[in-house]
Amino acid sequence: MKKIFVLTGEPSGDKLASTVISKLKKTNPEIEYLCVGGTHLNTLGLNSIYDLKEVTYIGFTSVLLNIFKIKKKIKETVDKIIEFKPDILFSVDSPDFTLRVAEKVKKINPNIKTIHFVAPQVWVWREQRLKKLKKFIDHVLLLFPFEKKYFDKENIQSTFTGHPLLEIVDRSKIDVTHILKSHKKIISIFPGSRRSEVDILLPILIDFIKMMNKKYKDIFYVFHSTSEFNKSTQDRLLKEGFSNCGSICDEKIKYEILKYSMFAIAKSGTISLEISNAKVPSIIIYKMNVINYLIVKMLVKVKFANIINIAANEEIIPELIQSNCNSKNIYNKIDNFFYDKQLIKDQIEKTQNIIEHFKTNKSSEIAASVLVNNL
Repeated sequence: MKKIFVLTGEPSGDKLASTVISKLKKTNPEIEYLCVGGTHLNTLGLNSIYDLKEVTYIGFTSVLLNIFKIKKKIKETVDKIIEFKPDILFSVDSPDFTLRVAEKVKKINPNIKTIHFVAPQVWVWREQRLKKLKKFIDHVLLLFPFEKKYFDKENIQSTFTGHPLLEIVDRSKIDVTHILKSHKKIISIFPGSRRSEVDILLPILIDFIKMMNKKYKDIFYVFHSTSEFNKSTQDRLLKEGFSNCGSICDEKIKYEILKYSMFAIAKSGTISLEISNAKVPSIIIYKMNVINYLIVKMLVKVKFANIINIAANEEIIPELIQSNCNSKNIYNKIDNFFYDKQLIKDQIEKTQNIIEHFKTNKSSEIAASVLVNNL
């Protein structure tokens, strides 16, 4: 029996990995799996060797403060992979964790094929990583077409798959009328999947809703949370006395709610692609501690945080980053969109033009095919 170890480091990677593994399980049901994963991979029947949140850290200072825990987890993960003896180590995103594991695994057992999904963003910073990467990664799966030239230059095998979250997927429709009640206007809010993100962004978003409630009386705000933070988010909203807010963590319900939304507010990340793909106008927010921000500011070589803006070399989706990420600025941006409907029309038109280049409509199928060909 062939074996694959699936290695993720955060919820977004867990979600991406699940799109590929679900396709693989249908076509090759005999494969045996083990993983470091979360709810998405667990739903597919994959056992995780420990809870995903044990390795989900963000920012330089967070990593430094937890360096000994991380090193211990890397060793534990490497030991489990070697013990499992997979044919393939399939690592997904979170390069500072997953690639460190992959490098050590390859040194111990060179016969294990190493395939990494979601290329390190060398077009943003640290392009020199590629020279090291080709020593222990056999194949890289690329989300975006413009990435391939970087890997070709270093003779690293790579395949452009497109983004699985942009695939056309047949979904059974979920009835969400009990959630929407009589509310017709919905704003979807995505405050992040890591504790550090939620802790920083939630108070800002609550203040924003208070400002909106003074002017707009018919909007319902839905927080798209994770299972880890759903209850604490609901409790916080109840404590504030909001009657027009809710929090959800079910993925199928999230998708339906997003489709019904008139607008979205999202922390910078993969979710912005899903929002744009649903043709929902949005703004991007993000804030981190000052030390992390200054380090990132020195290292990055792109003007924007959002992949759509980076690809377009234009701020199609407004970005409120760091000091600009406050309740007043969020309110002003959205108020302006509601006042000038042409802004909404222009954003949707431009985002569709960009994400069309990211689509293959066979993303997970292509990724699964690469895995099969390496088994």
